[in-house]
Amino acid sequence: MAERGFTRRSALVLGGGIMAGLATPNFRRVRAAEVLHVNTWGGVWERAAIKNLFEPFTRETGIEIRPVSPVSFAKLAQQVRSGAYEFDVTTLGAGEIIRANQANLVEKLDNTDLAKSPPFPGAVFQNGASSHAFATVIAYQKAKYPNGGPQNWADFWDLQRFPGSRCMQRYASRILPIALAADGVPADKLYPMDINRAFRSLDKIKPAVRVWWTQGQQSQQLLRDGEIDCIALWHARTLELIDQGQPVEIVWNQAEIERAYWVVARGTPNKDNALRFLEAALRPERLAGFCRDSLNGPLNPAAFNHLSPAEAARMPTAPAYKDKVFEQDILNFGGDVNAVTQRFERWIGT
Repeated sequence: MAERGFTRRSALVLGGGIMAGLATPNFRRVRAAEVLHVNTWGGVWERAAIKNLFEPFTRETGIEIRPVSPVSFAKLAQQVRSGAYEFDVTTLGAGEIIRANQANLVEKLDNTDLAKSPPFPGAVFQNGASSHAFATVIAYQKAKYPNGGPQNWADFWDLQRFPGSRCMQRYASRILPIALAADGVPADKLYPMDINRAFRSLDKIKPAVRVWWTQGQQSQQLLRDGEIDCIALWHARTLELIDQGQPVEIVWNQAEIERAYWVVARGTPNKDNALRFLEAALRPERLAGFCRDSLNGPLNPAAFNHLSPAEAARMPTAPAYKDKVFEQDILNFGGDVNAVTQRFERWIGT
């Protein structure tokens, strides 16, 4: 953190002056340029990143990585505008990366080796390095539905065949495509979204939605305690419950995939090292380990060469699920994301 105006950027300048007079091998190791600060989600996610991404990068390059959590879009914007950098690299979702580019908050990747020679199709998107993905899936209490619960979003909406309480995330861009899928729109026709049709579909399920959850831990607790019967939940949170022995079922059919991208904060004095990290983070063997341990799905297809069939079955991007899942298409949203989000919030409050 900056203190009394002393920032990491000023430390770089000062360090350069000192180095001119004290050019010793040991002193070089404490220069700010030899430390990369990476924004993380903390917890299991961070531990998986340290083990599979950060430590191998340090062994290979000698560049230390220090995690900074939690992930914060607001902090990214603040530090780019102020010049006081708390982290050099962070991850953004599809909607956030578009906002970041519009606000000129991330470094451009056009002239990098990653963009010129991408390791796989789609490796670079909106100045982000395509890393991993999570999915919103259907999860339900086995005891509530002993003969099997909802197997798709139309079933989730069907309160006659599958009675019981529902729970969904208070997040418009994730919930509206699901509402359209529930209304019978094929996966390849979801985008651009018919926003009005999506809200009409939501009107049908709203009375059964007991909670609009906002935190992953909150959603898990609701399912663990049996307070809700059926939920639209992140796949990793569902797998955690199953691993804990909870009587919960996960449904991969019609899972909604959302990608995550590594980006470099615009103007960071550690730009070169940050770009080196982005390239290293997409290596298939490292990405495979990270996704296995963090319960995500790799976006580099070659990562599955380093995973067993059982490990791949826990990942939404697994080849076996290709024809069952659908992806967000934020570039083809069908309306202004901010305006739709505001409408969604008003709708929940009425």
